Amino acid sequence: MIVDQKKSMSAKVGREPFDFKKNFPKLLSTIVALVVLGWSAQQVHFSISDLIKGLPNIWDFISRSFPPDFSQLGKYSLSVLQTVQMALVGTVLAIIIAIPLGIGAAKNISPHPVIYNICRTILNTIRSISEMIVALIFVTAVGLGPFPGVLALGIHSAGMLGKFYAEAIENTDRGQIEALEASGANRWQVIRYAIWPQILPEFISVSLFRWEINVRSATVLGLVGAGGIGFELTSTLRLFRYQETLTIVILILATVMILDKLCTKIRQHII
Repeated sequence: MIVDQKKSMSAKVGREPFDFKKNFPKLLSTIVALVVLGWSAQQVHFSISDLIKGLPNIWDFISRSFPPDFSQLGKYSLSVLQTVQMALVGTVLAIIIAIPLGIGAAKNISPHPVIYNICRTILNTIRSISEMIVALIFVTAVGLGPFPGVLALGIHSAGMLGKFYAEAIENTDRGQIEALEASGANRWQVIRYAIWPQILPEFISVSLFRWEINVRSATVLGLVGAGGIGFELTSTLRLFRYQETLTIVILILATVMILDKLCTKIRQHII
């Protein structure tokens, strides 16, 4: 009897008419999304057939890259080390810039609405400009080499870090802040004893993650003459020395994997 009732109920559910008026907004949103996606794919000339036609060229490039040429391994290793150093110094510079901007851009502790809007505008501006463009500007200003790359990474990264710092501060427990304020603590004491302990784990995680990103970003800054392994990578590609290019790619991959393990260990040790 119970089984028959369940079958009857499932049959009624299955025969329930489609409510077009109720589901119209969802249907319209789906259609609009598909139209926009199709139009975007057309505008960027997305073509599976062109990709298939280009596969022989990709295979030709890969086949000409093997075996990797390790004759210049020492030279390229030093360039990779310089790239990691660029990312490290650039990330520290970004943290120094991002901390005051993040504090000013946090609505719950910003000293004044004007400062809040100024800090938000600065963070949005420097975050929206690619590090390649910033590096090109600094190459023009201070010349070729790793220094403009460090400045570019520092300024661009500060935009992302400052935004995350501000959001982390805004998400802190308001009760601890109010308790310190009620006891007569000033703004910096509130930051030191109520906010900083709460945001420290996220602060470390985001900063280490940004360092990993900067290592990858620094590898391509050589395209505009901003030092690092990117310059060597560009040179080998232009001279069709694909076996040396593969060596550089292997070094970059190994470096990223080592840094990922290192950052994981640091997080586990500190947090």
